[in-house]
Amino acid sequence: MGLSTAMHCIRLFPQLRLLLVEKEDGVARHQSGHNSGVIHSGVYYKPGSLKAKLCVEGAAAMVEFCREHKLKHEICGKVIVATSEEEIPGLKKSLERGQANGLIGLRMLDREQLREIEPHCSGLLGLLVPSTGITDYAVVSRKYAEIVAAHGGTISTGTEVRKVVRRGAEMTLETTRGAFSTRNVINCAGLHSDRVSRMAGQKPEVMIVPFRGEYYDLVPAREHLVRTLIYPVPDPKFPFLGVHFTRRIQGGVDAGPNAVLAFKREGYRRTDFNLRDFAGTVTYPGFWHMAGKYWREGASEYYRSLSKRVFVRALQRLVPEIVSADLVADGSGVRAQALRPDGSLVDDFHFVQSDNMLHVWNVPSPAATASLPIGRYIVEMARKGFDLA
Repeated sequence: MGLSTAMHCIRLFPQLRLLLVEKEDGVARHQSGHNSGVIHSGVYYKPGSLKAKLCVEGAAAMVEFCREHKLKHEICGKVIVATSEEEIPGLKKSLERGQANGLIGLRMLDREQLREIEPHCSGLLGLLVPSTGITDYAVVSRKYAEIVAAHGGTISTGTEVRKVVRRGAEMTLETTRGAFSTRNVINCAGLHSDRVSRMAGQKPEVMIVPFRGEYYDLVPAREHLVRTLIYPVPDPKFPFLGVHFTRRIQGGVDAGPNAVLAFKREGYRRTDFNLRDFAGTVTYPGFWHMAGKYWREGASEYYRSLSKRVFVRALQRLVPEIVSADLVADGSGVRAQALRPDGSLVDDFHFVQSDNMLHVWNVPSPAATASLPIGRYIVEMARKGFDLA
């Protein structure tokens, strides 16, 4: 988000001096480099929401961007699969939402048609989403950074913001590489966006709660079991999609992820723990409201995290031939989920303007897909809010 926003800003306002500060030694070290690489279609999202509008627009823009800059990508399509009678209404709802969002080529598949596309997939009905694709968002991020630098912007890596000081109309960012003064700041700090807001004296309406998603890889000899992308019907009671199969643009097939609470905001391993992060989560009233609502689903996700056998069983609902020996543990990602005090998860993208600072508080999936129009959207907010000429 920061890179896309910087890229659009420096193109639209070339007279401005632009600095992007990044605490890691390189770009895309967190969410941008730890996601599934899917170019999402927009089939799931509530019609009229920012997610729906910007995802559909962003998918087309991402494909065009990859073509223009010769970045690896593929429009491989995906199937959403109903494995029981109870899931069929949810599958039809996905079709209706996709059509309302303007997707072209959606098609319901009976069992035989589903097997023609995915011969090893088990399901009563399927929904074909032909516009879904795959790419590598770490590569995309590096291209964004290259464009920012080529247009005169400065990217300072290894630069962690420690304090934000307001002095009249000016703000000073005190960082590990010195202090930087500026008139305007856009906060795209992802997993730490609420903390950066507090540094600036802004009380955020939400708290970032980290959820880890863990993946397995299919062993090469079994990659033929998945031709496209295979997804389950989403559970409307739970905000995550459930385990699925994803082909990678660099080769290989991912299986997962689950969704478990991380005990550290950058906790990519089960053993990762940070007392400040954990204490912040468990002392936040919204966490306990959420836990009371989703404790059954949360317990199920933890059980699946701790038991490979249970993880395999979930995957077998989609591809029955999968066995434990077909899977090897792979990496994980951490999702920055914005949570309200009442325990509700912020479902849509969420941006807030406050004086000469703009806060990007919630940009979960499909944010990578939609990063180009999201960047434009943020810059347009900044143009009005910061009175940029």
